[in-house]
Amino acid sequence: SLLCCPEGWRPFQESCYYFSDDQMPWDESQQNCSGMGSQLVVINTKAEQVRRQVKYQQKGHDFYIGLRAQKVGQWRWADQTPYNETAAFWRRGEPSDQPSDELCGSTDSNTYSNWNNILCSTSCYRICELPEVVLR
Repeated sequence: SLLCCPEGWRPFQESCYYFSDDQMPWDESQQNCSGMGSQLVVINTKAEQVRRQVKYQQKGHDFYIGLRAQKVGQWRWADQTPYNETAAFWRRGEPSDQPSDELCGSTDSNTYSNWNNILCSTSCYRICELPEVVLR
């Protein structure tokens, strides 16, 4: 069987990834992804984190990921995957709990540990993730 991603999406392992060239807040970003049948990326593995970080270096760009906190410290993935502290890739000093309303997760490609918590109203680029379509 052939693994196939929609035009404009990039394959890796079992998923397709879409890197936006426009910016919007977290809620709108998630809505935009879901409108394409996908969701903001859920980073489950070290391989996914390394690969994404190495392959798509767009220096200085912050991308939303599917990580959000209801309140400080209570991180949840958009697809309900349990948040795993040992598979988290926060930048040094992050997630910061001051100010306490930085409840959305973003990532950049500058370093290996590159997640940051920011205000959900911030306009950022986004990474959508789609389970890959298998053509038989």
